[in-house]
Amino acid sequence: MSSSQGKRGAFIVLEGCDRTGKTSQCQALVDKLTQADIQARYMNFPDRSTQCGKLINGYLTRKDDFTDEGIHLLFTLNRWEKTKEMEKLLRSGISLIVDRYSFSGVAFSSAKGLDMDWCKAPESGLLKPDLVILLTLSPEAMARRGGFGDERYEVPTFQRKVIEKYSMLKDDRYWKTIDADKAFDDLTVELYKEVVNSIDSSGDMAIEKLW
Repeated sequence: MSSSQGKRGAFIVLEGCDRTGKTSQCQALVDKLTQADIQARYMNFPDRSTQCGKLINGYLTRKDDFTDEGIHLLFTLNRWEKTKEMEKLLRSGISLIVDRYSFSGVAFSSAKGLDMDWCKAPESGLLKPDLVILLTLSPEAMARRGGFGDERYEVPTFQRKVIEKYSMLKDDRYWKTIDADKAFDDLTVELYKEVVNSIDSSGDMAIEKLW
């Protein structure tokens, strides 16, 4: 099942509110794909290792503060920083399993009251995913998960607003919604089927741009 010569990798994003298990599931999917001899790479946004990412980390951990507009643009810049690397990996046949992307940026910033079209504008032209999987979890179930509340946005009332914004961004042509309130391994199996289908169908398609 490894990529045939000339076929590109698939760009797959896991989205959702905080504590839905996106990071752990992305890593589990990459492990499972690698075991099946499918080339895959885990990536996440924000990438806190870059200069821009370090500023974002200071904000998220409440060490620094920015205006809502300023932090939104930093998150966007963080994605632009990785675009060339991502495209190169995809063209080399490596599928990307990505923890959060532009949709998080727009959903969280618009949930704070910024205009959604303004939020989308600087993201326009970034790579468009082949598949976005939106993991859903009730705010009550979210709050029961370990670590909830450690970072700035992990407040149940705010997370409800984020869920509403995701529903406005959802595009059924390349989005799937999956309930994350189930056993970890069962969820991995469900996600893996969707991911493999996307890898199989994306290999000969052109890489598109977002919005």
